[in-house]
Amino acid sequence: MSTPGPLRSSRVPLMPEIPKGEIVSTYDRYEHAKHAVDVLARASFPVQQISIVGNDVRSVERVTGRLTYGRVALMGALSGAYLGLFLGILLFIFQPDNTAIFGVFISAVVIGAGFGMLFGVLSYAMNRNRRDFSSVMQMVATRYDLVTEPELVHQARQILTASVR
Repeated sequence: MSTPGPLRSSRVPLMPEIPKGEIVSTYDRYEHAKHAVDVLARASFPVQQISIVGNDVRSVERVTGRLTYGRVALMGALSGAYLGLFLGILLFIFQPDNTAIFGVFISAVVIGAGFGMLFGVLSYAMNRNRRDFSSVMQMVATRYDLVTEPELVHQARQILTASVR
């Protein structure tokens, strides 16, 4: 028989699993479920015993715009400029006494933007007929349940009911 060490918590499982317990309340939006946990926390409820469980998870892809060569070039230039900015900062950190560091810094940003633009346009040209729009992928649940230990359900419901009044 072994005892859990200081790094092992009895609450957090090593493998992901759905929390066990009873449902305190159900919400249509994650923000409302989060607010309910805030209410419980302010009432000194042991919130480490609460879990927010998203049910009926769906993937939602929100289209953010149409892709064109100009937009792809601009996005590539911006991401390349960020890389150049990072490299410029690294050069500044390792050579702070260089008198021409400002020129090196600007050059790194410009070269990074150029390469980013080039790679972005080439990638878009090769995949042109497959995808002509940009999008953002999200995972969204249709309902959120607050789940806790059976012995704490009544207390949690009382606190949440009192906060609504």
